[in-house]
Amino acid sequence: MSTSQPTQPAKDTENLNIASQRVLASPESLKTTLPATDAIKTGVRLHRRAIRAILDGTDHRFLVVAGPCSIHNVDEALEYAEALKTLADDVSDNLLIIMRAYFEKPRTTVGWKGLINDPFLDDSFRIEAGVRMARQLLLDMAKLGLPLSTEALDPIMPQYLHDLISWTAIGARTTESQTHRELASGLSSPVGFKNGTDGSLGVALNALQSVAHPHRFLGINEAGEVAITTSSGNPAAHIVLRGGSQGPNYSPQQVALCEAALAKHNLAQNIMIDCSHANSSKDHAKQIGVAQNVADQVIAGNESIVGIMLESNLAAGRQDLKAGTALQKGVSITDGCVSLAATRELLLGLNDGLGGALKRRRRQRAA
Repeated sequence: MSTSQPTQPAKDTENLNIASQRVLASPESLKTTLPATDAIKTGVRLHRRAIRAILDGTDHRFLVVAGPCSIHNVDEALEYAEALKTLADDVSDNLLIIMRAYFEKPRTTVGWKGLINDPFLDDSFRIEAGVRMARQLLLDMAKLGLPLSTEALDPIMPQYLHDLISWTAIGARTTESQTHRELASGLSSPVGFKNGTDGSLGVALNALQSVAHPHRFLGINEAGEVAITTSSGNPAAHIVLRGGSQGPNYSPQQVALCEAALAKHNLAQNIMIDCSHANSSKDHAKQIGVAQNVADQVIAGNESIVGIMLESNLAAGRQDLKAGTALQKGVSITDGCVSLAATRELLLGLNDGLGGALKRRRRQRAA
């Protein structure tokens, strides 16, 4: 008698660990329901053009990407955006403020993955509702006239939201990813690549070389169909220094090392400093000191630092997300943030202190 096991049908060899699948509305469908007005589209084009001009050295202003580490409450985010727009107008002579609108959170292990993935903060994972909430919030903030930024994490999400984004980040965990380099090569906005989590520059330098070239990769089109996508390459990419496991990397000496590495690879001398993460030793209050140090470098004659990133919210600090516990208004549930009041004081000071140095730098670049 044979002891061999019966052969499983083909249907039993795939999706063995998939519990369920639901069809997500197409990008085209979502944009039809939640369309961008002509005024919003014009604003996005102008903001992208201004950011490229700063990277090219033809606009003297300093980039400031500021806002919550991640958005978990749309009403509070809009309140923050309204206040940030007022501040942006007050400092527009020398600073171009871009609001962080981060809806996806990369995780080393587990945890809340952002508004798109879990919009109701209850592990219900109503992703379609999250996508709609994110797009509606972007539209509401864009109506204010603010440039908006986000982190590109899920490779299909740009088709749903990116028409409203003026600057994009590729995070430290994904800078090394071929998928995200190819994705960034097709993004319509300027993009910043963070250095690796260990603080090394190599992965970001490789990414900058890769993203400038055309790529062919799998993606989705407006109809939500899987598509072979050909990009033309993104010429408006730069490095973001965020520190690493070995400590901060925003000092003049480390900035000089980055400049030399960029020059060695014939890459543009454009460096943004992330004031948070390892550069602040994960202490949100230290971001102010990092920003002031960076400003001092520019005032002293640095020509490569084009901007900073700042994690900022209505209120300072962070809080844990716990079932059955009410959340404090305006306090981050991911990384700690500086308060809006502290952000305003810092940026008003940067606007006053950097003006002369920035204009002098533009004249030197034009010479």
